[in-house]
Amino acid sequence: MSNHSVAITERLTLRHFHILDAEPIYQVFGDPEVMRFGDGVQTKEWVDNWLRTCLERYHQTWGFGPFAVVEKHSQDVIGYCGLFYFPDINGQPEVEIGYRLARFAWGQGYATEAARAVRDVAFHTLGIKRLIAIIDPSNTASIRVAEKIGMHYEADVMLEGYTHPDHVYVVTRQ
Repeated sequence: MSNHSVAITERLTLRHFHILDAEPIYQVFGDPEVMRFGDGVQTKEWVDNWLRTCLERYHQTWGFGPFAVVEKHSQDVIGYCGLFYFPDINGQPEVEIGYRLARFAWGQGYATEAARAVRDVAFHTLGIKRLIAIIDPSNTASIRVAEKIGMHYEADVMLEGYTHPDHVYVVTRQ
């Protein structure tokens, strides 16, 4: 697969980030509606640091990380979907599947398509046996994506600095 792509679906290409992705990724992290269930709107500087971490550290350290989600038809980067390592979720290390798309790309099934592809890469290419998703209980769209890729609610988790627990959804390799 060209251009470091890790997965190709019907409508999407998932590939490694490059530094030129800062602008479209800022459309994700800079949108209060997109970040409503996260840590809120982030600065351009924060986005640059996040991208640098993706490029320089994440994949090298863990063998996985976030991928750019590219809409094939337009070649636009519409968000990210990928794997994140958490050393301690309710007492054990976990790999989380995380996804965020720009608001203009919502409601078209892209998140489910991307998440399904990343789940399959995790299970079949990377040999990971269990994935979680940490989701705000009121984020119904994100919960729907998790359920569509075979995840089910397992427990609550209280993350540092949060005022209420998030839900932990799980899927295990069959």
